[in-house]
Amino acid sequence: MSLLRHIKVCNAWEPARFVPFLHGRARLGLVRRDNAERLSRFPKLFEVGKDAVRLVAPGNAKAIGAAIDRAVEELVAERVISKWRNEFFAVAERWGGKVHFTLDRGAVPFFGVKAYGVHLNGYRRAGSKLKLWIGKRAFNKIVAPGKLDNLVAGGIGVAHGLEETLRKEAAEEAAMPKKLSSRAVAVGAISYRMATQTGLRDDVLFLYDVETPADFTPRNTDGELVSFALMDADEMVARMRDTDDFKFNVNLVNIDFALRHGVIRPDDPEYLALVAGLHRPSD
Repeated sequence: MSLLRHIKVCNAWEPARFVPFLHGRARLGLVRRDNAERLSRFPKLFEVGKDAVRLVAPGNAKAIGAAIDRAVEELVAERVISKWRNEFFAVAERWGGKVHFTLDRGAVPFFGVKAYGVHLNGYRRAGSKLKLWIGKRAFNKIVAPGKLDNLVAGGIGVAHGLEETLRKEAAEEAAMPKKLSSRAVAVGAISYRMATQTGLRDDVLFLYDVETPADFTPRNTDGELVSFALMDADEMVARMRDTDDFKFNVNLVNIDFALRHGVIRPDDPEYLALVAGLHRPSD
């Protein structure tokens, strides 16, 4: 089977079904047309037109965020949005840009705003073999229950920077000491845009690698992962080709790792398409 199918799954959406979410001249997101209609009931916050949804709420970022959160609560009560994370993301036009407001993580796909996360590949060399620590997600997870995952992964909340998020998630998800997580090397980023039941995921994942010592065995402390196992990199690629065992976006992280470490080689017929497919335009 094809590795490229995972990239296609993570970039499956129909632009005609969405309209831009604007604040002044800034495009903050992409709202599905039926979701835009739902926002028309909040005229003090949103101006809903045929070709765009405009944020018209007055005030600073804090006031706007509070007003939108009250609207989100109404949509949660109607089961339109699942506000279950109790975690807020900064809403900006681009990474490092001006924060227009903060938004509960559960509402991010509804508004189609950009979200950012970190994924950490933990690997070990055993002679000529390259092995990765692979986690198994808890079966009570709302997203991808029971699927295979990276050693560490997490969204970048408004209260935490990138490096801080990496260290925090490494401690919580893998009981990784700070001395080890501080050795993680930034190796790039991948992006994708994917339609969901709620709206649209417009995600950027910052990627890190860390070579783990022989005496390190990960242990989950927050209940999100139920087990870890070392998997040969070749086996990981084979399982991605033949199964859907991994969480949808973890496939992309794994493909990136395999490309960078020569597990997927340039003579693979999909090689160039895989390299290009991990980086959608950041419009």
